[in-house]
Amino acid sequence: MENSAQSASHSDEVAVARSMAKSKTRVSFTVNGNRHCLELDNRTTLLDALREHLHLTGTKKGCDHGQCGACTVIVDGERINSCLSLAVMHEGDEVTTVEGLGKPGALHPMQDAFIKHDGFQCGYCTPGQICSSVAVLDEIKNNIPSHVTADIMVQTSATPEEIRERMSGNICRCGAYSNIVDAIVEVACPN
Repeated sequence: MENSAQSASHSDEVAVARSMAKSKTRVSFTVNGNRHCLELDNRTTLLDALREHLHLTGTKKGCDHGQCGACTVIVDGERINSCLSLAVMHEGDEVTTVEGLGKPGALHPMQDAFIKHDGFQCGYCTPGQICSSVAVLDEIKNNIPSHVTADIMVQTSATPEEIRERMSGNICRCGAYSNIVDAIVEVACPN
């Protein structure tokens, strides 16, 4: 009897191991200029891959529902909510987190502007705000219209109205919105 119980237990363990092996995928992408190859559970979000597997904790887990923007990163030049995107969807992609924008002593102009204009208070949303801000300016430069763009036939400019609309997916619970807009305007129009 004991042999059949052990055999059944072993069979169950093998079945679970096979099932788990099928639920993992090898994915390779570049993060902040460094190539990474990870074997991840298919359900792993890009946010969790960045934070838990690559230890890039600048990107924050806020609402985990894509509503607050704290997890915003730039993927192939476009901003996304990394909590809503599975890591396995990003095979071969180029991902930029706040850590990849600048370094101490060589900050990205947007990071400098956020400091200068006090575009943060508690700082929790700031990495997502900064990544989103950088991508917003690229959207404007590439003449991608927003909901408030008056005329899609002329080059869009970085007006406070355009910036507010485009940044509306990034929530700051401390209310530093006017300072954030000032920082983005400064980077958009450095003169």
